[in-house]
Amino acid sequence: MNLDALSIFNGGNLLLKNILQVNMTGVTGSINFTSDRNFIHPAFEVINVIGVGYRRIGYWSNYSGLSVLPPEILYTKPPNRSSANQRLNSVIWPGQTTDRPRGWAFPNNGRQLRIGVPKRVSYLEIVSQVEGTDTFKGYCIDVFTAAVNLLPYAVPYKLVPFGDGRNNPSDTELVRLITTGVYDAAIGDIAIITNRTRMVDFTQPYIESGLVVVAPVRKSNSSAWAFLRPFTPGLWCVTAIFFLIVGFVVWILEHRINDDFRGPPKEQVVTVLWFSLSTLFFAHKQNTISTLGRLVLIIWLFVVLIINSSYTASLTSILTVQQLSSPVKGIETLISSNDPIGHQQGSFARDYLVEELGIRESRLIPLNSPEEYARALKDGPHGGGVAAVVDERAYVDLFLSTRCEFSIIGQQFTKAGWGFAFPRDSPLAVDMSTAILRLSESGDLQRMHDKWLTRSACTPQGTKLEVDRLQLKSFWGLFVTCGFACLLALCIYLILMLRQFSRHSEELEPSGRSSGSGRVQTFLTFIDEKEEDVKSRSKRRQMEKASIRSTGEDESTHSYSSKRRHMEANSIKSLDISNEV
Repeated sequence: MNLDALSIFNGGNLLLKNILQVNMTGVTGSINFTSDRNFIHPAFEVINVIGVGYRRIGYWSNYSGLSVLPPEILYTKPPNRSSANQRLNSVIWPGQTTDRPRGWAFPNNGRQLRIGVPKRVSYLEIVSQVEGTDTFKGYCIDVFTAAVNLLPYAVPYKLVPFGDGRNNPSDTELVRLITTGVYDAAIGDIAIITNRTRMVDFTQPYIESGLVVVAPVRKSNSSAWAFLRPFTPGLWCVTAIFFLIVGFVVWILEHRINDDFRGPPKEQVVTVLWFSLSTLFFAHKQNTISTLGRLVLIIWLFVVLIINSSYTASLTSILTVQQLSSPVKGIETLISSNDPIGHQQGSFARDYLVEELGIRESRLIPLNSPEEYARALKDGPHGGGVAAVVDERAYVDLFLSTRCEFSIIGQQFTKAGWGFAFPRDSPLAVDMSTAILRLSESGDLQRMHDKWLTRSACTPQGTKLEVDRLQLKSFWGLFVTCGFACLLALCIYLILMLRQFSRHSEELEPSGRSSGSGRVQTFLTFIDEKEEDVKSRSKRRQMEKASIRSTGEDESTHSYSSKRRHMEANSIKSLDISNEV
């Protein structure tokens, strides 16, 4: 190429000036420019390409934006760029659909998704394969189908059974096969637990199903000693001891000033017992006079009110509602014992009991069907069966719907749910979660649950598990408060008595040389005396001292006068003798 033959064009500015001065109508419409070199009223057609053809769905111009009307018509009207005025005709997307695409496609080149479904042999209401076909039915299948129908795009899929049909398959193994590419997703009764979330992404749970304990129950028969059942023996003993303690403390505080708490020893013992026990019915006749005694009594009456109300409520429940009792009280009982425990084969319950609760694997017995559950529970741990079965709540509800001789013991001790599993970062997991939430909000999810999982063949009315007996730990705060009040009142009372005793000790022991045991005995005697007697004796002693003091002064005055007269007489006699001399 001979570049040297090229010449330089120096008329660029002139060419640009001529172009900007163009004012003509061309194929696309009017062509002219503004001072800032922009088209005046530029306009374009918006077309929808369909296969090898196209169709116009609107226009765009910098005057009015998107519109279905030609710009020439809009130029005659005031400009309107509001969002409500920006519209086009409907777009036909690939696939001959008017639904807006999500902007991505499955990376499988049109291949159907292989979705693994556990081939269960029990609890077929959850999920099961229709015999002789490749189709499935059950609660999980209905939820999955309804959620897929709510997606804004088509999802081609094929349900593939997983399991040998003789035992319930392992859901953890099914989830693991997603990571290896055997399945593109998995649906069914797959619990969302920690070790599975490390392998795949789960959808929003479509049912809650934590672990519970199932054990045999029996009806508790009423007995002549049923009135003792609300409290444990420890609570009965502590309550009786506090009745005596409070009665004794009030007797000490009232003994010196209240005639109701004085008298012969036998009578005082009866008074203490009667007073303490009568507070149970708020029927005590003895009045308390001292401030400390009233303080202790008020606190004790509050404690009695709480205990009495709790006892009445518990006894009413025991006598009016049919009680069901079981030797197993919950998961804590199973952990502390050595009895065998049943679990569903293939469930995550086995791993949870071993790894989280530390139960020996040798104690766990896999069970495969509700019939095996019932047989093992009836045989019991001593007959080759199990003490209880640990399983997910959804299965247990189905199991108990026709078996009233068993019941859930204690509370649900794990929180979990079932979800559909997809590969990590799959957009289907998010969209399916949104679809499940829409099913829940519309009530369709509950209707599917009622269709497959709600049974009412066994509905024991008016029965409940045996109520736990009220224990000391439920009332220890009240007893501690009452005990502290009694101790504080006794300490204050002792300090006051010591002050009074020290004030009157000189009157009781004038010599002040009594021995230690004698002084203690004197102090006990002082406490046992009535306060009015002590005060009257003290006044009497003070009056006697005053009388003795006044008598002594009179005698000393009389002696001084006599002595003085005697001295005067002697002096006169001496004077007379001297005069005689």
